[in-house]
Amino acid sequence: MGNRKMWRKLPLTCLMLLIALVILFPIGITIVNSLMTEKEIVSNYGMIGQMDNVEEGRNEFVNLKLIPDWVSLEQYNRILIETPKYMLLFWNSVRMVVPILIGQTAVAALAAYALAILRFPGRDKLFVLYLLTMLMPFQVTLVPNYMMADRLGLIGSESSIVLPGIFSAFGVFLLRQFMLHIPYAYIEAAKIDGAGQFRIFSQIVIPLVKPGLAALQVLLFVDYWNMVEQPLIFLDEMYKQPLSVFLQTINEGDKGVAFAASVLYMTPMVLLFLDAESYLIEGVQLSGVKG
Repeated sequence: MGNRKMWRKLPLTCLMLLIALVILFPIGITIVNSLMTEKEIVSNYGMIGQMDNVEEGRNEFVNLKLIPDWVSLEQYNRILIETPKYMLLFWNSVRMVVPILIGQTAVAALAAYALAILRFPGRDKLFVLYLLTMLMPFQVTLVPNYMMADRLGLIGSESSIVLPGIFSAFGVFLLRQFMLHIPYAYIEAAKIDGAGQFRIFSQIVIPLVKPGLAALQVLLFVDYWNMVEQPLIFLDEMYKQPLSVFLQTINEGDKGVAFAASVLYMTPMVLLFLDAESYLIEGVQLSGVKG
């Protein structure tokens, strides 16, 4: 029976392996190319798409190499040491994303506790309003957010991005769905023992929703680390922009730097996902959120 099940699962396993290889192939190529010298990268990609090749009728193909001729850290040296612009924009992203993660997690946990644990009139209707804000396209909320930030004098500052991110409805929805799985008998037992709402929240609910909190942190980080629209609209000066906006301009005049910059850019996301992978899967499954 065991062998039969294994052979039945073999086609699905091969298919999933093929899909994983297709997804990971661009990442692998990026890492490999980041370890090549500028000369080798130009020889592999430099002639692609040039007009003189089209006029002469020559066909140029990308030379994809899985092993560089000579391993070099030249590109990382240019990014981290010789190009201060990269590190400036990198820390801009950190200064925006970290407050959003901390703020939205705290606000969402408190709001989700009220909407999932506390019982008061109009609770479900209030949650429907939260859902409506999630259903609206992101572009619809840009205009009122801009008007609000303009009246508060926040245009051009990081606060115009951080504050709307802190009070997003997604975290409330995710944690509420997770808290609904907590047996209410735990809450009643705590009340019988004389525990107040803050103690129930901090000592009972929060420890039980740690997978949900970890899942929220990962999803928020990926979302706001890759944000583009908000900085383009709210920040008018280049030196205030996050790395996600100007990543494509880092390699102006230097083709090889693009690969090293891309590797450094995606490294925080990969490390965070690997660290919280099990929590992310468990949190998404229990919350009912589907990708």
